[in-house]
Amino acid sequence: MAEEMRPQVGGDKDVEENKVWGAIAYLGILCLIPLLAKKDSPFAQFHAKQGLVLFIIEVVGWVVFWIPFIGWILMVVVYVVALVGLIQALMGKKWRIPGVAAIAEKF
Repeated sequence: MAEEMRPQVGGDKDVEENKVWGAIAYLGILCLIPLLAKKDSPFAQFHAKQGLVLFIIEVVGWVVFWIPFIGWILMVVVYVVALVGLIQALMGKKWRIPGVAAIAEKF
């Protein structure tokens, strides 16, 4: 009984069990997998919603990609932010992406 009362080493159970799901959320359209499959996980949903917003920005970015410089910069920024989000999810952290998190919270 005493062991059940101890806090888990390594963090919250939801975070530990869903790190990979959170990371998958930053891989383009694959953000839909944790969004639909892990509805019971606040950690996976947090990252999936941010991943969905990044994916939408990426789709828009492909349209403006043909505009020299502006489109290229947008795509590089999206890919770098997605990579950082993926790493943060694997580390078990909730990184609020500036601008993106505010939109993602509305979903």
